[in-house]
Amino acid sequence: MDIVQIVGIALVVTSVGAILKQFRPEMAVQLTIVASVALFIVVMDKVKLVVDLLESLANQASISSFYLFIVLKIVGVAFIAELGSQICRDAGDGALAAKVDIAAKVSVIVLAMPIITAIIQSMMTLLGDVL
Repeated sequence: MDIVQIVGIALVVTSVGAILKQFRPEMAVQLTIVASVALFIVVMDKVKLVVDLLESLANQASISSFYLFIVLKIVGVAFIAELGSQICRDAGDGALAAKVDIAAKVSVIVLAMPIITAIIQSMMTLLGDVL
């Protein structure tokens, strides 16, 4: 599914949702959530292609797959959190959306700790050689 089809589906769902919102607002929110999740799943198929390419490039460059896996997990957390946050905002719950954003930031920091630790250890090794 290409971007034109995705945008077309989103516009149809938005139009139907706007009409539905006048009569059954709760159904309009549910329609938006279902459509959002469905489009996210469709896009995730494309992401798998990118992940496979990055793994191949990492293997060719002799980069540890451990660090690549961490970066991919961070990107995944960012995508999923953004989807959840936007769905909460669409449903009118900005406070919950803000909590999802904060949770995502904390998760990213936790996931990034091995990379941060490796960078700091490398800097200490380099500085130890200089001093």
